[in-house]
Amino acid sequence: MMCRCLNVSPSGYYAWVERQPSARDIANARLLERMREIHDDSGGIIGAPRMHEDLQTDGLKASLNRIARLMAANGIYGWPRKKGRGTKRSSVRPAGLANHLERDFTAQEPETKWVTDITEIATLEGKLYLCVVLDLFSKLIVGWSMHHRQDRHMVMRAVEMAVWQRQEQHNVVLHSDRGTQFTSGDYQRLLKRENLISSMSAVGHCADNAACEGFFGILKRERINYRQYRTRDEARADVFDYVERFHNPRMRRRLANQDSKFTSLSNRP
Repeated sequence: MMCRCLNVSPSGYYAWVERQPSARDIANARLLERMREIHDDSGGIIGAPRMHEDLQTDGLKASLNRIARLMAANGIYGWPRKKGRGTKRSSVRPAGLANHLERDFTAQEPETKWVTDITEIATLEGKLYLCVVLDLFSKLIVGWSMHHRQDRHMVMRAVEMAVWQRQEQHNVVLHSDRGTQFTSGDYQRLLKRENLISSMSAVGHCADNAACEGFFGILKRERINYRQYRTRDEARADVFDYVERFHNPRMRRRLANQDSKFTSLSNRP
């Protein structure tokens, strides 16, 4: 009866029902299964571009358009970026310091270029400040610290954590903006003591520290912006979870995948 109503031949209908899935359909199903796993692991926040990066890290080949189409067709969505502006105190760059990075955020080896900065996280209990130290080679957060005041001690704790995890003792360029925490005497003495070369941005040039600002943007878009923290401790626990259980493991997998590809290419005759 339904075939007659829709003007479809019964033989054509049964042929469609019994048709085996195509190779493309099978590949899409396998891809979709992994995409759901990645989306769930991220807390349901990454969109098509980040999904594309993670799938490439896993060795799964698919275009960005194909991934976006599959996500939209199956109700998998990321969280949009929240726009906002803020201000931060800056001060005079200490004598003898320069911008050693000059917006070159590439590094050929680990522990050669680090960047650091501070961001704020809103909670119902008040603001919580986060300082991170990011390695430009691996994109790992090698040091971090949180406090309800953005003072020099918080910044120094983040740097000390990065130094504690450092494998080599050679000089490392550590870039920051001109915030008063970074220009303080205690901070500068810590850098000299630990063989860290202080590098600072120019006044009013936020792009000079774009790598660290970029991490904060991703952190807020993927985790902070769609959550409301009741206490600072709740925010601390969630940031810890993001950095140590999501971001850093993800960067380590990507780095391991790049190393395996390089080894494979180098072993070719």
